[in-house]
Amino acid sequence: MFTGIIQGQGGIVAVEGAGKETRLRIRPLFALSDIVVGESIAANGVCLTVETHGGSRDAAWYTCYASAETMRLTTLGDLRTGDRVNLERALAMGDRLGGHMVAGHVDCVATVAEVREEGESRRYRLKFPAEFGPQVIPKGSVALDGVSLTVNHCGPDFLEVNVIPETQRVTTIAGWKPGVRVNMETDLIGKYVQRMLSAWQGGASATGPVGSGPVASGSGGGGALTVEFLKEHGF
Repeated sequence: MFTGIIQGQGGIVAVEGAGKETRLRIRPLFALSDIVVGESIAANGVCLTVETHGGSRDAAWYTCYASAETMRLTTLGDLRTGDRVNLERALAMGDRLGGHMVAGHVDCVATVAEVREEGESRRYRLKFPAEFGPQVIPKGSVALDGVSLTVNHCGPDFLEVNVIPETQRVTTIAGWKPGVRVNMETDLIGKYVQRMLSAWQGGASATGPVGSGPVASGSGGGGALTVEFLKEHGF
């Protein structure tokens, strides 16, 4: 679990592809001490496991493996040696939750459509697959390349976020321009709520995609919400 508050950037030292899988070597560009094999460090919002690590305190590095599924669903395949990524260590119990709950499981890839200056900050509009539209709400939270941001405005297949100077300085967002692909993770709680609501929204299968859950029992197939259904499901 992460919080979307980026600790610093990392440089891609090596990209070793093997079929549809990839192993990355990353050098943190900030003090990241006591790296442990097996711990989770998110790179551009993707939860990755440390396999090996080494180097000195000022020149530390670590490697992590990305499966074919991870490569298919994220922008990690776009990375090349010399590129920079946003890094965040997994949240420890008792840490401040400065952003919002982020799993590090990317839902889709969004594309920067527009960038405009607003005082000292910048407003970015990004397009994403419309199937994820119900999970994005005004003033809700979204993780873009691992950065916790507030949705200022949104529609069925787009959202807008305002990025302050400090976030631009610490993260890779300052380099975003139209056409840049970005990892997007929608709000974790919102996804569970949508899944729960799908039970009486006329879906047919309990194991299908979000929005295709079973109809409420006792509804006669019409998907009506009843007291009996709520009791049956622990409400």
